[in-house]
Amino acid sequence: MDRLDAMQLFVRVAELGSFAAAAQQIGVARSVVTRQIAGLEAHLGIKLMARSTRRLTLTSAGTAYLEKCRVILNLVEAAETGVAEERQTPRGSIRISLPLSYGLKRLAPLLLDFSQRYPEVMLDMDYTDRRINLIEEGIDLAIRITRRLDAGDVARRIGSGRMLVLAAPDYLSRHGTPRHPAELAHHVCLGYTNAGSALAWQFLVDGQLENFHVRSRLNANNGEVLTEAAAQGLGITCQPDFIADDFLATGRVVEILADFPTPELGIYAMLPSNRHVPHRVRVLMDNLAERLAAG
Repeated sequence: MDRLDAMQLFVRVAELGSFAAAAQQIGVARSVVTRQIAGLEAHLGIKLMARSTRRLTLTSAGTAYLEKCRVILNLVEAAETGVAEERQTPRGSIRISLPLSYGLKRLAPLLLDFSQRYPEVMLDMDYTDRRINLIEEGIDLAIRITRRLDAGDVARRIGSGRMLVLAAPDYLSRHGTPRHPAELAHHVCLGYTNAGSALAWQFLVDGQLENFHVRSRLNANNGEVLTEAAAQGLGITCQPDFIADDFLATGRVVEILADFPTPELGIYAMLPSNRHVPHRVRVLMDNLAERLAAG
């Protein structure tokens, strides 16, 4: 039994909470994982995991061993990477999760350029607006757009964006142009459901952040659809600049309430844990941050 391999497998099983999930993620039979963990327990002479038909839990000894394994494996990875890695050509695979609209509009060209520049890196790009668990789904890096990170998130800010309130000129000519966020209550709005609440929009009024409830006629979890609906005169929507820009450029929508800023959006590179970050992942993060800053 290779002890380092067994330790890596133990950490993976502990993080996923399942022998079957670990086996599926690394592409082996469940019996192989079970045998490896049993062999590790026999070598140590302790029980690391308590298993039942419904769940898997770590013993107290398993919890302590897990933390030590993480430290050891991080040191091994850092040692193998070495101080000379900055002069090495990045190589290996990166599984990256990307938000759909922002990923297609802003990140896809950067990632394709990165792939041409570093042909020894294999990029596996997953475009989705679904909130995913990076560890469970084997994601090396995720790009997330949010106003607020959760406790425990391991993230690096690589860019920013802003929200714009949009309406078609035809809609405004028929219903009037709101001059204050409070007037939105008298208009038909189009809500983005992934924002947590499609019925309340936030604005800075006299330096204070305030919530304004809106009447939503149509909701969706995709900003492109909502902006198209606004362009067709169905109502007012609040969308990020990377979606709004194309519609504004053609005049299909105009920005309103520009005197009342919305909270800034942070664009973050999210990591599955605070363990040692592989060289290829750090190079990709640096590349994206540099290119986004350059506009």
